[in-house]
Amino acid sequence: MAPLVILDHFDKRKTTGMALNLRRSRTIIRKALEKGREMELKPLSVVVMDAGGHVIAFEREDGAAPGRFAIAHGKAYGSVMLGMAGTAQMARAEGQAYFMAAVNGVYGGQVIPVPGGVLVRDKNGNIVGAVGVTGDTSDNDAAAAMAGIEAARLTGEI
Repeated sequence: MAPLVILDHFDKRKTTGMALNLRRSRTIIRKALEKGREMELKPLSVVVMDAGGHVIAFEREDGAAPGRFAIAHGKAYGSVMLGMAGTAQMARAEGQAYFMAAVNGVYGGQVIPVPGGVLVRDKNGNIVGAVGVTGDTSDNDAAAAMAGIEAARLTGEI
């Protein structure tokens, strides 16, 4: 019997220097919260996750409701797991409610298909994670997320 050979197709050129790590995640959160205060938004909660849907970092401002983690997580999780930002998810939910209902069934009800779930891409356009922001209107949440992502020198997709 021939030996098992495992091939590694990882291309280092696609991620060099652009990984969504803890340092960048903290920058995203800090700048998103600063943007929220600048815009005089309600207290925000921000989660950053990697491309596999794992939480890297989370912060909830004083005064934000304790259940905001689940909402921020759901916005980011849906974005990264579907490869589709919150705005596109919302449009899909409006046009094909059965599809988003099925997706939520597959993912245990964890997907919240509204703006504020922002895909994060590197300079080559590869998805490296997602940011979920909640606390104000969905559009304001998305604006705060974008400010954080841009401060980390990455690209956001609302």
